[in-house]
Amino acid sequence: MIALHDLLAVPLDAAGRNVPVCRDGAAVLDRAAFRARVAALMSLVQSLAAQRYALCIDDPFDFACALFALFACGKEPVIPANATPGYLADLAEAYDAILTDATLPPHTQADAFAPAHNTRIDPQAPLTLYTSGSSGRPKPIRKTLAQFNAEVHTLEKQWGVLAGDATMLASVPHHHIYGLLFRVMWPLAAGRAFDRAISIEPLHLQTQIAQGGAAVIVSTPAQLSRWPALPGFATLTPAPRAFFSSGGPLALEAAQQYAAAYGAAPLEIYGSTETGGIAWRRQDQTDAWQPVTGIAVCRDEDGALNVRSPHLDHDGWHRTDDKIAFDAQGRFRLQGRLDRVLKLDGKRVSLPELEARLALHPYVMQAAIAPLAGGARERVGAVVALTEAGHEALRDEGRVSLAQSLRRHLADYFDAVVLPRHWRFRFALPFDARGKLPVAAVAAAFEPRPEGFELLAEARSGDMLHYELRVPPTLVHFSGHFPGLPILPGVVQVDWAMRLAAEQLPGVRGVNSIDRLKFMAPVSPGAVLKLTLAHDAARRRVQFAYRLNDRECASGMIVYREDT
Repeated sequence: MIALHDLLAVPLDAAGRNVPVCRDGAAVLDRAAFRARVAALMSLVQSLAAQRYALCIDDPFDFACALFALFACGKEPVIPANATPGYLADLAEAYDAILTDATLPPHTQADAFAPAHNTRIDPQAPLTLYTSGSSGRPKPIRKTLAQFNAEVHTLEKQWGVLAGDATMLASVPHHHIYGLLFRVMWPLAAGRAFDRAISIEPLHLQTQIAQGGAAVIVSTPAQLSRWPALPGFATLTPAPRAFFSSGGPLALEAAQQYAAAYGAAPLEIYGSTETGGIAWRRQDQTDAWQPVTGIAVCRDEDGALNVRSPHLDHDGWHRTDDKIAFDAQGRFRLQGRLDRVLKLDGKRVSLPELEARLALHPYVMQAAIAPLAGGARERVGAVVALTEAGHEALRDEGRVSLAQSLRRHLADYFDAVVLPRHWRFRFALPFDARGKLPVAAVAAAFEPRPEGFELLAEARSGDMLHYELRVPPTLVHFSGHFPGLPILPGVVQVDWAMRLAAEQLPGVRGVNSIDRLKFMAPVSPGAVLKLTLAHDAARRRVQFAYRLNDRECASGMIVYREDT
């Protein structure tokens, strides 16, 4: 192991020159090549007046070289969570210039520079990463190179023997702390190569292993859960020495698949950008988390996990927003968040931030986002109360088009994997009598109503109410109506129209009659119906009409009593 701040200072003798840094296909870029490239990039940044640089470099080798070139020149690296235009615009005050793959000199130019010898880096050199806070904006986490150095030495102490001389293969980017540590900094300090290419799926992993031999895989629960179903999963040869996982809990079923194929479940790492790694587990042994070597943990009265770690910038306790419970062995189990930050497919996202961004769209009056239960993947749903313009867009363009517009709006600020895929459009959000917005009430918008239908969208235009309803295939009313050809009973359609009308028009609760009733087309399980209610207050009538795929399938007139 070498200290990260000494990477450019140690003499490049015969042994030091050939220390592997990066595997590029069948070729290996050694420490001499790393130092030459750093020297080339030092010349570039020294020629620029900027002090703070946003590193938006996808190539992990060039990223590492640019990072240490900035350190060596006394410049400040800033690592955005992603490089979308809106996100970078939000961080505009945090950096003076951007370095991208396209702005770096070609690699052939690096040969013209002699490797930098005895270049000292300040161990306290700053580095800023960004994560999702609970305030609705990206949260800067300022750390020092010394903190990263402490953590990579912890990683080597904990798993260095297991990793040995293996190449680090990764399916994760290096713009977040997990990828930055495991894919770039730990290998650099340990003299262990990292692969230049992203590891996409098992057959690609096998090609990388065939070129580089022994391997350690650095991945996420989302990727690891998909790989067992893909060709070549259980036949990687030689078998990886370990699979690392971070960014969220790995499903037990997936952990068991890896244990069956490779003799051990993946090593799951629990931590955060603020704290670095805190604990680890292997689910074929236990579902509880064991603190990493040198990390102390305790529990507050409200259940919050507190951490004391050499990876922090102080010696005191750091309070997290994760709730925990200890077991008799001093391990702990997670019991949910005390704030509203989730990890979706390994990406950390603040629900308040998503809500705040949605509320800036001209179609959105208010928005609430909640995690949704069920399904193989973590997911969130958005419930949106629309402005007049939003109601108009919903009527004219339809629910699917409206949801796509809002997703495009959010895509300027967030990774695609964290965007809501499930949308409900409402007249108003489901606030309770205290003016609170319960998470359960938001989540309930994605479940079938007691009447049986799923209410996808509702909009208003003058005296007209517009709805989209999904008819669940499991609806009890299909039973026996009819065997072999289930259709939605007409009386159920009338009942749904009456109930929805009564919610917005209290007089309809006293129905006098249903007139002009027509059924023109059958409604099958899974159908999405458009329902229009036209209120004639002077005549105390509500005309309803159901359409399915632009074809009218039922209509009628609800006549209500004058004395209600």
